[in-house]
Amino acid sequence: MRQAIATPNAPAAIGPYSQGIQAGGFLFLSGQVALDPATGQLVGGDIRAQTERVLKNLEAVLAAAGSSMAAVVKTTVYLADLNDFAAMNEVYARFFSAPPPARSTVQAARLPRDARVEIDVIAVEEK
Repeated sequence: MRQAIATPNAPAAIGPYSQGIQAGGFLFLSGQVALDPATGQLVGGDIRAQTERVLKNLEAVLAAAGSSMAAVVKTTVYLADLNDFAAMNEVYARFFSAPPPARSTVQAARLPRDARVEIDVIAVEEK
């Protein structure tokens, strides 16, 4: 059984996908870029500002499912430029307690809206 997760506190899906799906005791969240959910616009600023917005968007989707960042077991980080890794990592580290989730990080040729970072997560349901 699959159930969609949706919240107005994160950017709405702009295609045939869900903000997240609950299935089999897990939460699968679609990748988020640094869109402000109130305006639908990409936040300005450097990689730190964009990473912060991305992680806040993910927090909002997790909260809509009754979960939190503490339940995240895997992330995938897509960077437009791997030279931004250290700065992204500084912000990322503030959102996860020990032990941090497993993670993959890759450089992407181009991200939606020309964002500098996109992150998706898998979490366990907190019940």
